[in-house]
Amino acid sequence: MERDEAPALLRRYVASPSHIAHSHATAGIMRRVAEHLGEDAGTWEIIGLLHDIDYDLVAGDMDRHGIEGHRILIENGVSEEIADVVRRHNHTLFSDYVRPVEIALQAADSVSGLIIACALVKGGVVSEVTPRTVKKKFKEKSFAAGCERERIRMIESLMDMETFFRLAVEGLIDVRADIGLT
Repeated sequence: MERDEAPALLRRYVASPSHIAHSHATAGIMRRVAEHLGEDAGTWEIIGLLHDIDYDLVAGDMDRHGIEGHRILIENGVSEEIADVVRRHNHTLFSDYVRPVEIALQAADSVSGLIIACALVKGGVVSEVTPRTVKKKFKEKSFAAGCERERIRMIESLMDMETFFRLAVEGLIDVRADIGLT
């Protein structure tokens, strides 16, 4: 799958603007993390973009989330490499993450909401969010309470948290127009 095909595929299955924005945010973070680790940034970005492609279809059924995403991707000619990571990202069904791409997706999926919340506090200007701000808000359990901090901490097997927060902010700056921030 080419990078420019992924947004159209996402929009074919996901209607919610907030879920589309979340997917773009996750994709931006995945790209930056992949570049930092010397991995295939294009593939990781596509994984981030398509990781919740079944969200509308499963309507919150976590026993199907990821499984249906895998099916959708395979039916649309997306590689098994990408589809398998999407299938396995559902942390309620899987937990044995050892591949860097799976670990990064867990962390990116959850930290995106934390950083967006930080940006909203700063008037929607994501470039004003610093890794220090993210670190401080990360420690405040009541701030962006839905962001699963234990999933974000998984990234520590690949890099320190400060580096990850920097990369994640940079990733969101890259996609700010796609996620409705400035």
